[in-house]
Amino acid sequence: MQNVLVTGGAGFIGSNFIRYLLNQDPDVSIVNLDALTYAGSMENLGDLPGDGRHTFVQGNICNRELVSELLEKYQVDTIVHFAAETHVDRSILGPDVFVQTNVMGTFTLLDVARQFWLEMDAFSGQRVHFHHVSTDEVYGSLSPDDDDFSETTPYDPRSPYSASKAASDHFVRAYYHTYGLPVTLTNCSNNYGPYQFPEKLIPLMILNALNSKPLPIYGDGKQIRDWLYVIDHCEGIYRVLQNGRLGETYNIGGENQPFNIDLVQEICDYLDEIRPASDSYSSLITHVPDRPGHDRRYAMDISKINTELGWAPRYDLSAGIRKTVDWYLDNLDWVVAVMERGGLDDWINENYAKRGVK
Repeated sequence: MQNVLVTGGAGFIGSNFIRYLLNQDPDVSIVNLDALTYAGSMENLGDLPGDGRHTFVQGNICNRELVSELLEKYQVDTIVHFAAETHVDRSILGPDVFVQTNVMGTFTLLDVARQFWLEMDAFSGQRVHFHHVSTDEVYGSLSPDDDDFSETTPYDPRSPYSASKAASDHFVRAYYHTYGLPVTLTNCSNNYGPYQFPEKLIPLMILNALNSKPLPIYGDGKQIRDWLYVIDHCEGIYRVLQNGRLGETYNIGGENQPFNIDLVQEICDYLDEIRPASDSYSSLITHVPDRPGHDRRYAMDISKINTELGWAPRYDLSAGIRKTVDWYLDNLDWVVAVMERGGLDDWINENYAKRGVK
């Protein structure tokens, strides 16, 4: 890798990955393409170097002319594709933007890369690489006794979000098999950590607790997710970029699979320890009607990436939660800025008010 295009690099995972890659490889230069929607923010990029190693471009991945211009101008040899609409609840209320960004945006990137790298032979035999970041949600939902998701688990998406990501995954594989475009894919579990937009479960629980607001838990709270600290995810992607086999998919999971209700309780317990209030923060837990089509359990089998590339998560859930809570407490100015710019209060009202949470 010399010149890397990172899409969605002003978002949660993308901005963490850019920091990781710049620290890991002193010779790499990054072009960061982001549309700056509600979840992408310049506040996420404030500490990045201004020495030419990181160039930010505001724009949409569906803009074929812009993507073509960037690949040629910066002689991009590697694309790491994070840009996506990702929130299941938002996909239920408005699925059209998920199809546009996740499907058509991915198609645009693939086709421009095919034209520049293969038809124009821009690098004449040098290594080029398109890496696509996807989700465990394309696999559907697991029952308590089902085996963990593996790379060969049949796709069974249950929401407009996961359906759009499944479609994008299929396009990436099709471009590998049809055109020979050098691709890899990773399907990750639920990420958490610094710079996550506060509508997601973990930061929402932290910030609501600090403000003595209800902690809304869907249904009985017995849903199970595989929680992956974002820096572990970045390290996994980097291993795939370095040594992953082209055309292959690698599952990246955190091997942390609590019930949602137990995860929220752990957040409350830590806040009780470091910032005690008159009552335990767990008294704020409020069960609300479940969302439609809510998958019951996700769990990832990471044996392939562990065996082939030597990757395994370094953070257990307790350590990761503590680092995450500490980060939000230390960065409340960032929280205020992104909440105002991203219209979080309006979204919370739209999504939770009908469930009885104000």
